[in-house]
Amino acid sequence: MPKRARDPDNLSGVEQRATILAGKNISYTLKRTGRRRSIGLRIDDCGLTVSVPLRASEKWLHSVLQDKAHWVVEKLAGWQTSKPIETSWLDGDAISYLGELLTLRVVQSLFPTAALRRDGELWVYVTNGCTQTHIDQAVLDWYRHTALPLFKQRVAYFQALLKVAPRAVKLSQAKTQWGSCTAQGSIRLNVYLIRLPLYLIDYVVVHELAHLRELNHSAAFWRVVGSACPDYLKLRAELKAVSLS
Repeated sequence: MPKRARDPDNLSGVEQRATILAGKNISYTLKRTGRRRSIGLRIDDCGLTVSVPLRASEKWLHSVLQDKAHWVVEKLAGWQTSKPIETSWLDGDAISYLGELLTLRVVQSLFPTAALRRDGELWVYVTNGCTQTHIDQAVLDWYRHTALPLFKQRVAYFQALLKVAPRAVKLSQAKTQWGSCTAQGSIRLNVYLIRLPLYLIDYVVVHELAHLRELNHSAAFWRVVGSACPDYLKLRAELKAVSLS
């Protein structure tokens, strides 16, 4: 049964609780409200929130949580995986781009414009008194602006070779995945791939496109990968050595 963090006689307001779901210790926020007639579960960047009617019984709450246990654990794990990477950049820092290093130049401007690449430098234009957040967002926006067209170009090239057709190509900013492929056929590629050499980007593209034919990592899947990337074992090992953070 869930462990209470507040007086059990207090039936209103918000409580912080913990319980065992699918073998894992899960903390959650319990919200009681007279406006509800059913129990609702929500997972976001604050974790699991359970909203219940004002006088919902512990038995009912326990039953709903156990019924949704595997869903909760999977969703929480997925949310953690998809959390954005926290990165900060300062003037003079080295910025990785397609396997090369650019020097970041933070330039004061009355009329800030989009970041601009100039030879071996990336110029970010900011107003006087800007915060670190503005600089970080400007760099990330430039990464996104350059990454998506390139990724789509590489997907178009390899999808013709593999005879597949993804429904969509989108960017992600996941913490632990370079790419993913949904059962519905959408490809997601991590924006930070743009920091890596093109041949590693191509490997990730081929890997995710191959899932459109084999939604697993079976021997058949790796044969599909090998048909477009014969040296995929070497590329896979090299990619594993690269940190996403």
